[in-house]
Amino acid sequence: MKFFNWTNIRLLLMIIAVIFLFSFTSHRNAMRKIKKTEVVFVGKNLLFMKPETVNKLLIEKNSDLKTIHKVDLDLKKLEMSVNQQQLIQKADVFVSVDGVLKAVVKQKTPVGRVFDESGSFYIDYEGNKMPLSDNYTARVPLLSGEISVVKKEKLSEVLRMINEDEFLKKNIIGVQVLPNGSLVMVNRNYDFEIDFGRTINIERKFKNYKAFFQKAVSDSTLNKYKRINLKFTKQVVCIK
Repeated sequence: MKFFNWTNIRLLLMIIAVIFLFSFTSHRNAMRKIKKTEVVFVGKNLLFMKPETVNKLLIEKNSDLKTIHKVDLDLKKLEMSVNQQQLIQKADVFVSVDGVLKAVVKQKTPVGRVFDESGSFYIDYEGNKMPLSDNYTARVPLLSGEISVVKKEKLSEVLRMINEDEFLKKNIIGVQVLPNGSLVMVNRNYDFEIDFGRTINIERKFKNYKAFFQKAVSDSTLNKYKRINLKFTKQVVCIK
């Protein structure tokens, strides 16, 4: 019985010690002063915005960071401020254990570029508008025509597939959207147009186009065609 009581006492003392150490560590961590800021970009090494731009957002209302304690920083507000930037897809803002205010940033990825009467902008992976960058220009297909008649999810699916395929990325430089929602694509090195049709059976149509192109190159017949029709998923119709 005494052994049982002593065991309970030891357990209680251990719990108290753990609580004390946790509280002490938490307080010490909260009172830690910020040493510096650091911006880390993840993903592709194409910087549409400079690290200095993000860094400015971090210190905008905290000009003298070295005098600020971690507990006094509104990290959620800082993170929201960074995430509001139109070139950023997602940012995580936190303070590391060694007192560095850090922002880990993932940029948006452009997959097409629009020129219209209102100006020019990119279309990103989600099909949303993305502003141009003064820091870097992406080599993506140019979009024209009645873009609004196609669902942004379907248009971005087409553009993503082009962007993620090395052959298509080098081969297709333009996409025109017709009033009926059909797509016409432009090849980089040849004069023929690619009649893609509506945004259905997208993967199959691209596979057909790649197979046709490979065969036509081996036969040296690419220069003979004016139009390549991909509307029919079981065949490619070529017009001379």
